[in-house]
Amino acid sequence: QVQLVESGGGLVQAGGSLRLSCAASGRTFSTYAVGWFRQAPGKERDFVAAIIWTTGRTSYADSVKGRFTISRDNTKNTVYLQMNSLGPEDTALYFCAATRGQGFLTVVSRYDYWGQGTQVTVSS
Repeated sequence: QVQLVESGGGLVQAGGSLRLSCAASGRTFSTYAVGWFRQAPGKERDFVAAIIWTTGRTSYADSVKGRFTISRDNTKNTVYLQMNSLGPEDTALYFCAATRGQGFLTVVSRYDYWGQGTQVTVSS
């Protein structure tokens, strides 16, 4: 089992920045990749970014490319999501998730473990 705890969400004005953290514990050595997803009220959970734990290779949704950066600190078993130039369209509940297997990291069903989420609200 892998436990994930997100933090860093909050209320920010449009154009501002936030950094989300995802702290992992448990059998973290089994993790292949960690992803960030977000879900706005009444909408599906969408892929935001992912990082492969060992290589650091990253991938992003088109909607956040150039604004968001995913990174990891292996010594702290923590993954970060730096979010810049935030807009109201970024308002959502943000989740981090971990997967043990390779595959399409943009797909929700590929992930084995999920955190509880942290709310990000961007005011216009």
